[in-house]
Order: sequence, then C-alpha cells, then structure tokens
Amino acid sequence: MIHQLAAVDKRAKISKNVIVEPFTTIAGDVEIGEGTWIGPNVTIMDGARIGKDCKIFPGTVISAIPQDLKFDGEDTQTIIGDNTTLRECVTVNRGTKALGFTKVGSNCLIMATSHIAHDCIIGDNVIIANGCGIAGHVEIGDFTVMGGLSAVQQFGKIGKHTMISGGSLIRKDIPPYVKVARDPISYAGINSVGLRRRGYSNEKIFEIQKIYRAIFQMKMNVSQALAFIEKEMLPTAERDEILQFIQNSPRGIVKGYGTSKESN
Repeated sequence: MIHQLAAVDKRAKISKNVIVEPFTTIAGDVEIGEGTWIGPNVTIMDGARIGKDCKIFPGTVISAIPQDLKFDGEDTQTIIGDNTTLRECVTVNRGTKALGFTKVGSNCLIMATSHIAHDCIIGDNVIIANGCGIAGHVEIGDFTVMGGLSAVQQFGKIGKHTMISGGSLIRKDIPPYVKVARDPISYAGINSVGLRRRGYSNEKIFEIQKIYRAIFQMKMNVSQALAFIEKEMLPTAERDEILQFIQNSPRGIVKGYGTSKESN
C-alpha cells in the first residue's frame, strides 16, 4: 500500500492497510496505525505517533522540530489520535523538554493551513477551521469548535464544549461550555446548541447558564461571582469544573457583556 514514489524509512513502524501516496516522506522514528491514509507530498518526521484511520492531506508536515529557540534537539514526540483528519498544509510541531510531546486527540478535524505549535494538548472531537494559529503550550478541551483565522496566545487554555467565532484573537482563557465572539473577544452566551447535540438535558443547560449569568451579568467581579456560586448553587460536576477552571487561570478569562476590559 506504499507507493513506489514515496520515500519511507525502513525503520518506520507502519501497520496494516496504511496507504502512502507518492512523493510523501516518512522518517524512521515514526509509528502509523491501521487504516490511515497519507496523501501525496506529506512529510512525517521523527517522533510522530499517528493513530488508526487517520487522513493526512497533501502538504501536511507532522512532527517538525519546534519553532522555539530554546529547543536543543531533545527526543520528543507528536501524537495524533485515531480517526483524526489533517487537511492540506497543516503543520503540527513536536514538543520540547517542557512537556515532551504535542498531542492532537481522536476524532478531530484540523482544516487547511492551520498550525499547532509545540507542547500543545488538543482534546478529542475538536474542530479547528482554516488558517488558525495555535501558539505553544496551549490547551484546548474536547468538542471545541474554533472558527477560521483565529489565533491563540501561548499558554492559553480553552475549556471543553466551547464555540469560538472566526477571526478571533484569544489572549485570555475561555472557560468551558461558552460561546465567544466580538472584537475584542468576549463572552456571547453558553453553547446551548452544541450541548444539546451532545446529550445535555435542558435542566443541565439551564444550570450552566445560571452559573455564567452570575459571572458575566450580575455586576460582580470574578472573585465575587465565584464566591456567590460556591455559596448559593449546589455542587455539580459542571459547576465544580467551571469554578476550578477559572480559579486555575493565572491570566484571567475573557470579558463579559458590556465591559470595556477583559475580566481578571
């Protein structure tokens, strides 16, 4: 299943039913799972660990060394989960000694020309649209949808089940279950449509909505809102996840309705 015009190092571990199209280059320290399709003109460099049933489109470069001047040749990896698609000219750099790997989860769609830098952790079922730039050490939670031409500053954190509008510049952290939009980027409600599609009940969605109303709409600062939520709202997995995310955000979260400055 490897085309005669592909350049595949004999040391590479390639599983059954993998298709490698012409003019693709695969280095020696590479592992590729069953059923994966690798299109023409793809470059897969040392440290790549690619799962089953992935689709890698032309021009993609996986596991190139980080664009980080501190990188000193350390042995690191790029991990791609099962059933993930990387469209044309996507680049995913391998990690540095800070984390040791860059990871893209399973069932993801990374659209054309997007870049994922070193030491990022991208969750499962994430969609990143065309032309996005993800800087180093960024964490993106499961089921996030990121609109095209968006950019995330290094060390940024994005919670799961978030929806990010196209063209966003993300300098602050985005807590889970919300939509963000506008310029500068700000809270635009909870991602109720996405949550319903994933089986969340109306009662659970209303609970999440009440939490974010306290944070963004009740004329309190973030610290006051968190204290109010802890005192007045019953503990649930979602409540505790939101509180923990915000409490562990050293740079602060995106701004809320009608505010001129980002929340902190």
